[in-house]
Amino acid sequence: MSEKSLIELVVLPDGTTRSIYDERLDLKSVGSISIARASHVEPSPSGEWLADLSPVGGPITLGSFDKRSDALAAEVAWLQKNWLTRSDE
Repeated sequence: MSEKSLIELVVLPDGTTRSIYDERLDLKSVGSISIARASHVEPSPSGEWLADLSPVGGPITLGSFDKRSDALAAEVAWLQKNWLTRSDE
């Protein structure tokens, strides 16, 4: 049985809402939306996994990880800590 986590929606002072994408929530049901990629998780030439968080002003290389799932978990943790509640954009 997989662990279910909460989906965090952050409403910034200008009304913009941020969230880390999760298919459990149909965002179209709340109105017009704009979905943008926050990062990329890709394999390196040597077969390790790297997370690139530069689209949101983060590190270009987070990792390397032996498993893609570990890179995805690190990506989400970084976004939750450093991007989700940041309002300086």
